[in-house]
Amino acid sequence: MTEQEYLAQRVAVLQAAELDTQAVRSGQRRTAEGEHSEPIFTTSSYVFGSAAEAAARFSGEQPGNVYSRYTNPTVRTFEERIAALEGAEMGVATSSGMAAILSTCMALLKTGDHIVCSRSVFGTTTVLLTKFLGKLGIRTSFVDLVDPQAWRAAICADTRLLFLETPSNPLSEVADIRALADLAHEHNCWLVVDNCFCTPALQLPLALGADIVVHSATKYLDGQGRCIGGAVVGRREQMEEVLGFIRTAGPSMSPFNAWVFLKGLETLRLRMMAHSASALSLAQWLQAQPNIDKVYYSGLEDHPQHALAAAQQKAFGGVMSFEVRGDKAAAWRFIDATRLVSITANLGDAKTTIVHPATTTHGRLTPEQRAEAGIRDNLIRVAVGLEDIADLRADLQRGLDAV
Repeated sequence: MTEQEYLAQRVAVLQAAELDTQAVRSGQRRTAEGEHSEPIFTTSSYVFGSAAEAAARFSGEQPGNVYSRYTNPTVRTFEERIAALEGAEMGVATSSGMAAILSTCMALLKTGDHIVCSRSVFGTTTVLLTKFLGKLGIRTSFVDLVDPQAWRAAICADTRLLFLETPSNPLSEVADIRALADLAHEHNCWLVVDNCFCTPALQLPLALGADIVVHSATKYLDGQGRCIGGAVVGRREQMEEVLGFIRTAGPSMSPFNAWVFLKGLETLRLRMMAHSASALSLAQWLQAQPNIDKVYYSGLEDHPQHALAAAQQKAFGGVMSFEVRGDKAAAWRFIDATRLVSITANLGDAKTTIVHPATTTHGRLTPEQRAEAGIRDNLIRVAVGLEDIADLRADLQRGLDAV
């Protein structure tokens, strides 16, 4: 058997494999050294065999590495692996999750185009769309994530893209991806889904009709809070445009970060199920506490979109939020009284994190924007890690006692 025949058979086996297998093995091409783990190609450039070969590589006539701003073997392995997990034709890695959103918009939109976006998105996403894309003449309308009529009413002749997070940050609202995909396609628009909170281990937006999925790889794809990175996946036609923007503008993922994310993907489903189980347990416990006014977590049976979340997700994720009885001062007292969890805005970490959204992740929004998004001053977000659940309950009890 030739090497090409062996590789073809290997690709066919992996294409038919389950998610856990793809998360460990997809995208890897061993070098002549025969390494078992993926190598880190820490090189900026590549040597060509001749001037003719260099010309063919630069023109795109011949596949292969050119320059690590847009072609690097370690980054390529990550791109192919996340694309395989999401069921996409192609993936493009970026320097951060925000770079993934920016690159998608810059590659696919032009002056005069219009975006319809959920209000329930990361605060920086709102700033990117309004302040910076707005300077380029790209308008954005914000709507209620779970109101189909609001989405339909906001679409106009110039609308090209619908953007949402589901579950939302930080209130765990859940959108009907298939219904919004149908609406987008009815109006010749793309549906872009930020799948950061669920990852492909819990949710597959492309299988539900979405066109493009974006990720902050910094979060659960890594899983240990080590590196910054992002990814965009979808059909090859659109992804080639995104790659073209990366090639020119340069918001590229580093080879080292790509290698770290590859290691994170190997345990993705195991971690996501563990995060989800602990988050559900904590949400149920918090719901019974007298100093808690409301808990936001789609795994709770009284959540407005619980049935929808159960239908389109394999579990409910590791992020929840809750409103303490009182005001901002009460929320801060709760946070400051904890001793185990980390006060940091990151999420998707093995370590549980706690944050006050109104003054951190959504602090750059106006008070009116926060009110529209449901971000109240007494709201706290917890991204549940992998610690023992009894220890987490005991630490949150310290917060409750301080309220």
